[in-house]
Amino acid sequence: QVQLVESGGGLVEPGGSLRLSCAAPKSIFSFATMGWFRQGPGKERELVGRISTGGTTNYRNSVKGRFSISRDDAENTMYLQMNNLKPEDTAVYYCNALLYATNYWGRGTRVTVSS
Repeated sequence: QVQLVESGGGLVEPGGSLRLSCAAPKSIFSFATMGWFRQGPGKERELVGRISTGGTTNYRNSVKGRFSISRDDAENTMYLQMNNLKPEDTAVYYCNALLYATNYWGRGTRVTVSS
């Protein structure tokens, strides 16, 4: 079973920053469009943003200018840099790999933005 492993979640005050990481098997990471999703309390899971194998990124409007996705192909790791965090960013964040129409998921890492 493919394992995507997220890390880096935690508690942060509004206006603070966090960086999430997602490690994936090379066989998946090398060819997949990678992405971050999140699911807030009582909400549906939503796409935060994606990064293609070529490094092209796209983001949901509410995080544009605050969040940045990058990938390190040497380390088979994707990152989500989150700045100026807001309470509404509180959610479990999931790593996703999309490869040949198959989705692979991590178990998630919790981010709580609160004072």
